[in-house]
Amino acid sequence: MALPRAPRLDEVARLAGVSAATVSRYLNNPGMVAAATARRIQQAVEETGYLPNLNAGALASSRSRLIAVLVPEIAQSIFNDTVEAMIEELAADGSSVMLALTGADNRLLDQQINAALSRRVDAIILTGILTDADARRRLREQPATVIETWALPDDPIDVAIGFSHRAVGHEIAQFLRSRGYRQPHLVVPRSPRAQERASGFIERWTTEGGSAPSQIDVPVPSHFGQGRLAFRGMADLATPPDVVVCGSDWIAQGLIVEAQCAGVRVPDQLAVIGFGNLRLAGDMRPTITSVDIDGRHIAREAIRVLKARAAGDPPRPAAIDVHFRVIARESA
Repeated sequence: MALPRAPRLDEVARLAGVSAATVSRYLNNPGMVAAATARRIQQAVEETGYLPNLNAGALASSRSRLIAVLVPEIAQSIFNDTVEAMIEELAADGSSVMLALTGADNRLLDQQINAALSRRVDAIILTGILTDADARRRLREQPATVIETWALPDDPIDVAIGFSHRAVGHEIAQFLRSRGYRQPHLVVPRSPRAQERASGFIERWTTEGGSAPSQIDVPVPSHFGQGRLAFRGMADLATPPDVVVCGSDWIAQGLIVEAQCAGVRVPDQLAVIGFGNLRLAGDMRPTITSVDIDGRHIAREAIRVLKARAAGDPPRPAAIDVHFRVIARESA
């Protein structure tokens, strides 16, 4: 029994009453075709079940419309909501997304970069700060657009779309001081981003007359259990804190749960602030004060960069600040 034959481009063109070149133009860039023609072509595509050869299109246009998004991990990751928003926005713009995990310590980074480049991706989107000098050099030598997100490094590989983690620390310190807190304790994941936020917090807090806060560092990736352990460890502090600044909402959630189990009222006896504004932050009781990053804004800026590159427009700024905001809720 012969296998069914896949429909061809010329069959779609014949059914739509246009040339094969017009069909190809529509598939590669729908906006280049008149609306009425586009509707006929789309109807013909649906009737025939035609699937375009994306590899052939990429060779013809030099664009694969494939975007590689590289994240350390997705289990209890603060990047999840941002990455989901980015994928939705990129897909709505007609791009396909290749999601790859590099590991919390970036041990798979080289492997995933090579895999992405071998597929001729239009862009590689990184989350956070890539500190490996050799990896940064290699990426600068590649033709693909490289977009660093969730940070604004001093010397971007190509384009950075993010925010200043040090400024986040400044803002949290100012927020807590305005609420009357005087004895903060920091729970800081061992990542460049979290350490930068902690440095910014300490810098602003001490500059404005506060004493240096107590601090505990925890491994990455951060998770619920770290918050519970961090609360128990606070019993050994010389001065009990009145607010705990957590490196992620996961840590904040665990700490609040452990505090409640110990009979400590949040925020009456102990305030807590997280980071990332994950969905759980608004679902907890008490709801968690957190720092919100607009993942859709990051994705829209990435799409603008990619469109400008494809059109040969003048380059956008190497660093695009999407800012952040403190979301005040019940926990602080």
